[in-house]
This record gives sequence, C-alpha cells and structure tokens, in this order.
Amino acid sequence: MPSVPIVDGKGKSQQMLDLADDVFGATPRVPLLHQAVVKELASRRAGTHSTRGRSDVSGGGRKPWKQKGTGRARQGSIRATQWKGGGKPFGPRPRKYDQKMPSAMRRAALREAVAAKLGAGEVSVVDALGLAEAKTKTLTTRLKGLGINGQPTLLVVSEVTDALTRAARNVPWLSVEPPGHASVYQMIRSERVVFEKAALLTLQETLKP
Repeated sequence: MPSVPIVDGKGKSQQMLDLADDVFGATPRVPLLHQAVVKELASRRAGTHSTRGRSDVSGGGRKPWKQKGTGRARQGSIRATQWKGGGKPFGPRPRKYDQKMPSAMRRAALREAVAAKLGAGEVSVVDALGLAEAKTKTLTTRLKGLGINGQPTLLVVSEVTDALTRAARNVPWLSVEPPGHASVYQMIRSERVVFEKAALLTLQETLKP
C-alpha cells in the first residue's frame, strides 16, 4: 500500500497518509503515459492555420498570352502556383488535431502518473495550504518551506480561491489546479507536485477503477 507523509509549513513530517493500492499502486506504463500526453498536447492545438490555394486567389481568369508562337512557356493563369502571388500548393488547411482516447485509459494514465511521482518521492502533501491573503510572497514562502524554490511545480488544491489565483499568477513555474483538472502532462512535466490532503483524497475517489 503506497503512503505519503503529511508535512507542515516547515516541511517536517507529521503523520503518514495511506493511499489505496488499486489507485496509486500501479506500475507506470510508458506507452500509456505517452499516448495521454500526445492526446492532451494535440487537443491544445487550435488548428486554424490556413493558406490560399489556386482557387482562393483573386484574378487570373484570363490566359496571360496565347498558347503558341511567343517562345515562352505555356501558361494558363497568372494565379497558378508557380507565379508570384499565385496560390500555395498543398498548404495547410484548417483541421482538428483532437485524438480519441477511452476514458478508462485516461483515468489509468493519471493514476500511473501520480504513482510515478509517488515512487520518485516528488509528491508533498499538506493538511491545508492556509493562504488567507492574495500575496505572492506569502505563497512562495509557504512553498519554500516544502523545499520548493523555482522548479516546475503543480499545486493541487481542493478549491481554487480568488486569493490563491491572484497570488499564483505571477509565479511562472507554478500551476494551480483542482483535483478534477489535473492532467497527465502537468504531472509529468512538473518536478514537484503538492497536494492538499483533501484534494488528494478527492482525486483518489475519482480515479478508483
């Protein structure tokens, strides 16, 4: 059964929190995690890139010169792809990059991502963050007490308050998410993951197989 210490504001362990073995005790599978990350990054792409093909460029309705007798190569339109100002051949068109992945696989990938972080000792659990004021210095000081000072960090809290949002928006290396929005990509790219105890238990209940 995996367990993680609950630490206080100075990073000292107070007690151990036992986690469900069927949720966070799985062995991480690299292909599954890779598929989940690729899906998430692909869904972030807007897919609005577009170029104008030959049929989209105005003009060129008349043959520029007669077919024979001029000594020049035959041309049918000044908006053909080989002309300056002509259409672009085989250019990108608007499309969706979304990839399908069954919900059971997505949940399994998130379980294994958290399990990998637990196994690497990169997870910290606090009883409550206790941020009453919207001050960045207060938040970063609280995180420094957990040994976090500038490395990419994911903070998972039971409730994202307005004070926490305002305090964290000026910290480029910090991401704040509720349990339902934490993703596999965020887990993997973060060097440290900090959970509120209530948020971790909520995530555990959500990810039960």
